[in-house]
Amino acid sequence: MNSSPETPPRQSVPAPHSTWAQRLREVVLSPNAIRTASVAVFFVVWEYYGRRMDPIFMAPPSAIFAAALELIWNGALEKALIQTLWPFSVGMALTVVIGIALGIVMAQWRTLEYVLDPFINALYAIPRIALIPLIILWAGLEFVGKVTILVSVAVFPITVNTYSGIRDVRGAMLEIGRAYGATEWQIFWKIVLPAAIPFIMAGIRLAVGLAIIGIIVAEFFTAISGLGGMIVEYANVFATAKLFVPIIVIALVGVVLTEFVMWLERRMSRWRQLERERF
Repeated sequence: MNSSPETPPRQSVPAPHSTWAQRLREVVLSPNAIRTASVAVFFVVWEYYGRRMDPIFMAPPSAIFAAALELIWNGALEKALIQTLWPFSVGMALTVVIGIALGIVMAQWRTLEYVLDPFINALYAIPRIALIPLIILWAGLEFVGKVTILVSVAVFPITVNTYSGIRDVRGAMLEIGRAYGATEWQIFWKIVLPAAIPFIMAGIRLAVGLAIIGIIVAEFFTAISGLGGMIVEYANVFATAKLFVPIIVIALVGVVLTEFVMWLERRMSRWRQLERERF
């Protein structure tokens, strides 16, 4: 009987090496590179046209940078930032706790939903600026008034999204949990709440922007201080370059907080990312 020829051993094929041009193209077309280029082009155009306009109406980035350095050296920007971030932090923490608690209560107990729903819809429809005089009368012009205004502005997206996220949980998932003998408390913590996390975090992302608006508006109408007070002060004397400094700082704070919430969402719902990768 003829013996079959021996099979040659398998050889690993090296991965194709990308050329220098391909690597350069990947770097240039990467999302971060495109974002950086768009921001750079924006500032170049702003600098070009800002130098050709009346400084009362527009200031170029170079003048804003010089004004920012001046405000940093004399301590005015640091003081204003602290005055804004302290009530903002407390108000944002209260907003998250109150918003999630209201959303959970309304989603879990139908009777409480029927009781609270008319008030939530009515307060959500009322422009918050119309309530500011009443809030000032009730809570005052200082810290408590600012926090109250912020919470009244930012709490509703978290409440609505938490409610929607809990209501969106599929009945099949709940039935599987009950089939395996899970208690209602275990079903809530192990199934309902994890499934609602993307909705809750989306509500918090919306609330961050509204909270920033709320604290600045509060500083306009209450004790004029913080970054909102700087805006009012420099707008009254037409110091346009200095006026842009707190505005840009507010924008940077918003970007940083939004990115932080997105990172936190990815960390808290990694199972969703793994589920996407599987399919």
